[in-house]
Order: sequence, then C-alpha cells, then structure tokens
Amino acid sequence: MVEYILHKTKEETALNTRKMYVSTPYNRVQAVEERLKKIFDEELKSEGSILVSYKPAVLSKLAKYLSGHISRPASIGIAGETASGKSTITLDIIDTIKSFATEFEIENAITRVNTDDYYYDRSEMVKAAGSFAEFAKNYDLDVPQALELELMSEHIKELLNGKSVFLPKYDMSGTAIRHDNHTLANPSKIIISEGLFTLTEKIKDAFEFKIYVDVRANVQKDRFFVRAEERGLGESANGIYQNASQKAEIYIRPCKQDADIVLSGEAVRARYKAFLNRLISIVQQENFRNKIIL
Repeated sequence: MVEYILHKTKEETALNTRKMYVSTPYNRVQAVEERLKKIFDEELKSEGSILVSYKPAVLSKLAKYLSGHISRPASIGIAGETASGKSTITLDIIDTIKSFATEFEIENAITRVNTDDYYYDRSEMVKAAGSFAEFAKNYDLDVPQALELELMSEHIKELLNGKSVFLPKYDMSGTAIRHDNHTLANPSKIIISEGLFTLTEKIKDAFEFKIYVDVRANVQKDRFFVRAEERGLGESANGIYQNASQKAEIYIRPCKQDADIVLSGEAVRARYKAFLNRLISIVQQENFRNKIIL
C-alpha cells in the first residue's frame, strides 16, 4: 500500500510538473496578448509613431489569430482619404507578409481585393460626354454609391469561405471601363482590401480587422496636388479636391470611429514594415519554434 501511494504521488508530481511547463490554449493567447500590448504601447509612445490609436479589444482578437487559437482566414479593411497613404501602407503589408511566407514556405498567405476595381462601368457615359473630364463634371466618383460594394462584400466572403473567385478590374486611365471576371483570386490566410470606401456601411462588416489611415489636412492637400500635377489634371484639380474633401467629411472621416486601429499616414515608410515584423515575430515564435532565423 505504501509503495502504491508513493508511486501515485510520484506520478501526480510529474504530471503537475508537466502542467507547469505546458501552456493551455487560454494562457498562450493571454501571453501573446500581453506581448502585443507591450509592442503597441511602445510604438504609440515613440516619436514618429505609425500608431495614432487602437481599441484594446483588437489585441485580444489579434492574439487569437497570431497564437493559432483561431485558424480561419482573416480579413483586413484599410480606409482613408485620398492621398492619405493607405495604398502605400497596404502594399508594404503585402510585401512584408509575402516575404515571411516565402521564408517559411507558407502557401496562399495573402490575397488583395482592390476596392477601386468595383467602380461601376461608366464607359458609355464617358464616350457620350466626349472625355472623362467632361463626364466627371456631372458624375460624382467620390461617393460610395459609385462602387458596387455589395459585389465586393460577396467576393470577400467567398474567399474567406475557401472559394476562388474572379475579381473585376477597373481601368483607371480615364475610360471608366470595368472588366468583370478579370483576375482569378484564390483563398488565402489573409484577405486585404484598401480604398476610400472600404469601411463604409455596405462593406465594413466583411472585415475582421478595420484600419483607418489618418493624415493632417495640409499634408494630404499637398500630396493631392502633387499627384494631380503628375496626372495632368490642370485647372480641374481645385474642383476635384474640394468635392473630394466635402464628400470625405460625409462618407470617409466617420469611418475612423469604427476602426480597430488608426495609423498615421505620415510616418517614415520603413517603420510600418518594422512594426509588422514585430508582430510577425510572434507568429514565428508561436508556430515555427523549430526554425532558426539568422
């Protein structure tokens, strides 16, 4: 009997010891969330930060994905005014994630769904007007109603459900042609979209993570007119800017309050990738422990 008790005690001791060193799923998520809070707060307090603000709840949600507790695909929606820097940030996110995926031989890491490709085809109206400039005088492209956001939402949901879809492609050269079923998009671990109206009412619920890119008005205005000159908009630039600014007040700026994360569109470009790499390091440590990174 004594031997039996001692044997059981040793077994229980060994089991309890193992429990001390094996994280439960909950503890693992909690530990990742604590690391995320440290990373976010350090960035938020730093000079020239890419972060303007974040909602604490996003850390819990992000921790579940990064730790592997949630394995389903994630969708990211990025919005902001024209010339805010959202497209540049999006491309940097895609580039950084693809680099990580290549290194770790991860297939189907990220798929981009470009909001601008969902503008309605208005090529016949452009032809009737004689030019895109004349067409634009009477047709407002700076409202969400100019895009088929319901179709975009359907495409994102299909990708998240593991289905391949054919995406449209809008010609931005001034023809207003939309080529439907143009580009095959395959499901992936991350679906990312950016655009003026990506977080507006008809589409925002398609995104698990909502990001708004904020920029000071004077910086955004300067960028806009540099871009306008490059595109040869001439005297029409002033009118286009005024209309875009007025419509942004109605449709785009209110999206900021729904965002999980607000990014600065004015930070040094390299800092976005550096911040994202800190998040990726968590994925690396949690899910690729056996691979050594030099």
